[in-house]
Amino acid sequence: MLQHIRPALVLIVLFTILTGVIYPFAITGIAAVVLPNRAGGSMIPRDGVVVGSALIGQVFTSDKYFHGRPSATNTPDPKDPTKNIDAPYNAANSGASNYGATSQALVDRVKADVEAFRKDGVDGPIPADAVTTSGSGLDPDISPAYALLQVARVAKARNLPEDKVRGLVTAQTNGRILGFIGEPRVNVLELNLALDALSAT
Repeated sequence: MLQHIRPALVLIVLFTILTGVIYPFAITGIAAVVLPNRAGGSMIPRDGVVVGSALIGQVFTSDKYFHGRPSATNTPDPKDPTKNIDAPYNAANSGASNYGATSQALVDRVKADVEAFRKDGVDGPIPADAVTTSGSGLDPDISPAYALLQVARVAKARNLPEDKVRGLVTAQTNGRILGFIGEPRVNVLELNLALDALSAT
């Protein structure tokens, strides 16, 4: 019986070392050489201090900044661990709300978000990413249409000409990957940092 168990145990140990130690270290090492910024988390520094990652969204609520798309991530309630509370862009709990199209909670939230835009004077179409969450809840990008929708508010809050802010959005818009993969997008954190730099000049 031992002669049958020994090969199985040897293979378990061997593949544990290969796939659990050697392979991850090799891939991490290759990534650190080939794509050092991405391997390090695509951190964005400002004045020598890391202010965030280009891969994970952040909450911006001030009218002086462009806002990201809604986030459905949550965290345990410190007052009652059996319940969860909203925690936008919580990287420790990435995921969508999993509300279906027939969910009344989803319909109510989207309606409330649309009403907020209407109160701000938006009377045209509202981009989908302005009122819907991403699958991860951490999406750092918004569509150019959503960014342009916010130009008037940001320009007014910063006392800047709208065409100057609109030009900044255009300059910060990234096209499709390889010209055909995905959709054009704007990284919110990078846009807001460029906006701060524009306001400082």
